[in-house]
Amino acid sequence: MRIDVLTLFPAMFEGVFHSSILGKAQEKGLVSLNTTNFRDYANNKHNTVDDYPYGGGGGMVLKPEPIFTAVEDITKGYTRKPRVILMCPQGEPFTQKVAERLSGEEHLLFICGHYEGYDERIREHLVTDELSIGDYVLTGGELPAMVVIDSVVRLLPGVLGNETSAVTDSFSTGLLEYPHYTRPVKFRDWEVPEILLSGHHANVADWRRKESLRRTWKKRPDLLESFPLSKKDERFLQEIRQEEEGEK
Repeated sequence: MRIDVLTLFPAMFEGVFHSSILGKAQEKGLVSLNTTNFRDYANNKHNTVDDYPYGGGGGMVLKPEPIFTAVEDITKGYTRKPRVILMCPQGEPFTQKVAERLSGEEHLLFICGHYEGYDERIREHLVTDELSIGDYVLTGGELPAMVVIDSVVRLLPGVLGNETSAVTDSFSTGLLEYPHYTRPVKFRDWEVPEILLSGHHANVADWRRKESLRRTWKKRPDLLESFPLSKKDERFLQEIRQEEEGEK
């Protein structure tokens, strides 16, 4: 996969792109991460990329010329156009399902804006996707782009050391992930659940499924409204409700 980011602050990505999972993914040749300062594509002597909005109002608006020219330059020679993603508070809420969808693409190009907003022609004639990481406003699109890129890249084959990790993550299955434990068996007065030490894989799988349902029921019950529950899941949920009621 190739990922390009248009930003006025490429230095913000240096640590993120060359550390941890993203850095290792690049070393393995699984992804190419690139930043472009679209100020380099300004078509005026002062290299300005923003201007006052027509009709008045506060703030500055990003001009279309530098963005369009930068995208055209980056994609020159490519037979297949990339997904051009605008990081924007008005965009589609970013979820694990969206990350999974984007992980199947060959080329992603992110546009990180600043100031009051974008010239609407960028949104209408260049962008293929608009994404938001939450109902709040940040200074620019750089931090949201980092979040999306990290979430997408870790889903690429070979990026994670354990290929099952991404499959069982919270939201990947539609439920929150079950609890994890490691050595020592007893830490202070807290012990690892005995079933995890039993070596009985079927019982362990059932325990994990039930605990995944328990966490979802307690923390994100809204996820269960559209989740296709099996007969066993329904039985587990009934047991969970009885157990939780009994503890009150």
